[in-house]
Amino acid sequence: MLIHIAKSPKTYDGTQLSSLFAYKNFDVRGDSIAVFRGPCKVALTEMVDMEDVLAQDSIYSEDMLHFIVEHFDMDLEKTVTRQRIFVALIKELLEARGIGGILRQGDDLYRGSDKLSVSIATLSPVSSMIHTGLNVSSRNTPVPTVSLSDLGVPDVLGFGREVAEAYAAEISNIKAARCKVRGVG
Repeated sequence: MLIHIAKSPKTYDGTQLSSLFAYKNFDVRGDSIAVFRGPCKVALTEMVDMEDVLAQDSIYSEDMLHFIVEHFDMDLEKTVTRQRIFVALIKELLEARGIGGILRQGDDLYRGSDKLSVSIATLSPVSSMIHTGLNVSSRNTPVPTVSLSDLGVPDVLGFGREVAEAYAAEISNIKAARCKVRGVG
């Protein structure tokens, strides 16, 4: 799995959740995870989660750490499972830094009732994709939020790299595990 950490800020507006995002933007081809920091403002027309669309929920943050994961297979259930693993890894890495009180509910992270993350898994015409965003700022959000800044994470892109590397290692380990067992029956 290839990793790209973008140095320049980039706004996430939902259009980035499209096939070959890392290839088109960063010349990274294949299963990948692209990490970037920037605002998040997703219009209803770009939302993938129909529950949010029907509820007319808005997604906005002045500053987020974004992850766009792309795998070149077409299994939505597997992608949702990967998304849950990804979010659980973020929680584990925050706990390893001594940050407690983070709860995972499905594909979201909270501290108390304050939301730390947004996340969605979907399919493109050629791949499966995950977007996860972590609030860097909790100012002016449409729902009560907590941010990486509130939690005392100073090097946001460094944390992004740590998350990406942990996920890539997990995926590699899963692929290795499936190749070491014999069939039964």
